[in-house]
Amino acid sequence: MAKFRRNHGSGQRGKSAGGGLITKVLLFVGAIIALYFGFNNAPSDGDYEDADLPIVEREFALPTSTTGQVVHHNYYSLSYSEEHEQAEWVAYELHRNLLEGERVPRTNDFRDDPKISTGSSSRYDFGRPEYDRGHLAPAADMSFNEKAMSESFYMSNMSPQRQGFNQGIWRELEETTRRWARKFKRLYVVTGPVLTRPIIERIGNNRVSVPAAYYKVLLDLDFPEQKAIGFIMPNQVSDRRIADYAVSVDEVEELTGIDFFGDLLDPDLEAELESRFDVKMWSDDYGRYQQRVQKWNRVAERHE
Repeated sequence: MAKFRRNHGSGQRGKSAGGGLITKVLLFVGAIIALYFGFNNAPSDGDYEDADLPIVEREFALPTSTTGQVVHHNYYSLSYSEEHEQAEWVAYELHRNLLEGERVPRTNDFRDDPKISTGSSSRYDFGRPEYDRGHLAPAADMSFNEKAMSESFYMSNMSPQRQGFNQGIWRELEETTRRWARKFKRLYVVTGPVLTRPIIERIGNNRVSVPAAYYKVLLDLDFPEQKAIGFIMPNQVSDRRIADYAVSVDEVEELTGIDFFGDLLDPDLEAELESRFDVKMWSDDYGRYQQRVQKWNRVAERHE
């Protein structure tokens, strides 16, 4: 917002009271106009001037890493598991203002991640038709500029997801998360595969693990209703509602061994938000659910 300097004058009075009054009125009107345009062009509550800066440049607290290999891209960060050739988590902020701006087209430029010191998986590892190269940080979440979109296609951001899962309930959860971000202004999002339980199999020359389940953790960052919720979903087609897979953040932490909010929140607030959730505050779209069950799932099942 523009800064205004108070004009104390030079100590000399004007030649006429009328001229001084007119000057004051003009200054007052000018200040009102400046304030009006300043407020209307400034970010709204919960939006920040650095909203599209990288997490690391905002000194944003990240989840703990069990792998020791944390990588920062411009618009998301991740912890890479060499053992499973995929990220154990991807974390970023999802802002309303980034979702409502101009969108860039999907690039599909899948490629190795040059920042993974041990080498990431390759697009050729995902050659079997039953598995999609499933985004952890969705391309649609990163469509606010070309750089973000391009970085979302690093293979470190991919995990083998069954086609019916990726194009079904997981797609619905991603779309619903964007709807929640528009509603709540900004969310902290952490997504990853469950790598602490037996995997389905390994694929490709790099022996990429196919997880049996995935999780997503969401934190509403803004007052007055800060809240959090987790989801754990099996890597398969589902006709159930999203809310059926809702859990507390504590449950996701116990399953994965990852501390999601440790350095982000006050300890008392962290304990409160992680231990409970209210699905009524995270309502899904029944129409979208019906579309998934009646269309998306049926199409996916024909291809599996």
